[in-house]
Amino acid sequence: MTQSSEPTPQEPVNPSRRDRLRPLELLVFATVLGVFAGLIVLLTTRDWLLALIFLGIGFIVSVLMVALVGLGGKPSAEDEAARKDLQQPDNGKNWH
Repeated sequence: MTQSSEPTPQEPVNPSRRDRLRPLELLVFATVLGVFAGLIVLLTTRDWLLALIFLGIGFIVSVLMVALVGLGGKPSAEDEAARKDLQQPDNGKNWH
């Protein structure tokens, strides 16, 4: 028997509210760390420009660190199932 080349219909993915707000939570966390760094520099040096520079640097570094920690985590069961679907060859489809 041959398999049909039509993709099987899948249910639309509806992320939970927590999943939708997760990126916002991570950006707020990075912002808090950046403000903390800027506040420490401001209270130490009393220089507004230097404090703003360190606020920006602290924000960027904390966003990068949060992203790297997120990439290093173990994928969930849903992510692993999605990766298995992507690794299956397309049956009879040639893109030449």
